[in-house]
Amino acid sequence: MRPGIATFRRRLQGVGFVVVVCSLIGLSIAKYNGAFEDVVPVSVRVDRTGTQLQERSDVKVRGLIVGEVSGIGSSGDVATVRLELDPAMIDEIPADVSARLLPKTLFGEKYVELVIPENPSQQHIAAGAVIPQDRSSTARELESALDGLLPLLQAVEPQDLATTLSVMSQTLEGRGDQLGENLVLLQRFLRDFNTEIPDLQADISGLADFADTYSEAAPDLVEALESLSTTSRTVVAQRDDLATLFTTLTQASDDTTAFLAANQENLISLADSSRPTLESLARYSPEFPCFFDQLAGLVPRIDEALGAGTDEPGVHITLEVVNHRGKYVPGQDEPRYDDDRGPRCYPIPPPGVNAPQYPPSGGFEDGAADPPVGNSSREATVEQAPPTGPQGAGTAMGLPNSPAEQRFVAELLAVSSGREPSQVPGWSTVLVGPLLRGAEVTLQ
Repeated sequence: MRPGIATFRRRLQGVGFVVVVCSLIGLSIAKYNGAFEDVVPVSVRVDRTGTQLQERSDVKVRGLIVGEVSGIGSSGDVATVRLELDPAMIDEIPADVSARLLPKTLFGEKYVELVIPENPSQQHIAAGAVIPQDRSSTARELESALDGLLPLLQAVEPQDLATTLSVMSQTLEGRGDQLGENLVLLQRFLRDFNTEIPDLQADISGLADFADTYSEAAPDLVEALESLSTTSRTVVAQRDDLATLFTTLTQASDDTTAFLAANQENLISLADSSRPTLESLARYSPEFPCFFDQLAGLVPRIDEALGAGTDEPGVHITLEVVNHRGKYVPGQDEPRYDDDRGPRCYPIPPPGVNAPQYPPSGGFEDGAADPPVGNSSREATVEQAPPTGPQGAGTAMGLPNSPAEQRFVAELLAVSSGREPSQVPGWSTVLVGPLLRGAEVTLQ
């Protein structure tokens, strides 16, 4: 073979090799750029993208990569981010998703996060769809936090931040379990604290009401303090008299102490001796109000009996001679204290009604025998007998201490004593006559 032909062949082989190499490189670049891949193009409209969002950045849905950023453009007020989604993941992405631009790390590049709503659409996203920016409250708060963090990071020197992070790393190294336990305790504390928030709110509300009450009472409080200052000045002015009073009280206290020390046994004996009396008074204490009330009710009746408020002062009574209770017989009528019926309060009969000799519960157990029954025939005879003796001074008994009055009084006393008139002593007229003279006597 001629030398020229061999040289040409080698050159042609070199050119072919270069072409093959360039083709492989081009194919690699095309493969990297996704020229041979089937993708679903969509776009995202955001207010701004920042400098950390680059082409080929990831597109994620709930942490799963579903595509990448193919380009970034701007039309003035709105930035457009072109996305290429994996066709195999299209069925998992609803048509009503929204987008967020989030950093991977504190200083890392951004990526596109597709946010699925709580009630997603049944249709999946299609090619050419325009995804809106997520404008929920959570997204706005997150964006505000990141926007506020950026100036801080720009103001902090990198070496200072690195030193701080290194110290924090060394401090937390090997203490993850302890930090976790502390976080668990904090979570329990916050959980228990949340249950007490209503009570805390009620206490704060009560404190507000308390403050309002004292605010309204402030003028009265100031006035009271002013009055207290007047009292304080008075005390200062009378301090000598107060000192004398305290000295006197001290002496009186000393005397009282000496008296009690000297008579302590007597006081104990007095208290012990008074116990039966006090117990009796305590037992009959329910009777006292009724007793004093009846005493008060007797005042008008006593005034009437004494002629108060009339032109006839004196005693105005109706004296009734009733059956006698008999004389006391030795061995039969011996005084005893057997009555133990307790406190009683019997009503006072109204005017014109005779009071019974015994209470409704029976006679008193005092040792006396029951009284004898009177002679009713004698009562009728005496009541119907006309007055004897001379009539004088407007009375049917005759002259004072006259025989007629003596016979009349003897008849009355005989009825009450259950004996004959001749057995009534003559001196009875001297004792009973003044009581009966000029009065109306009713025999029962």
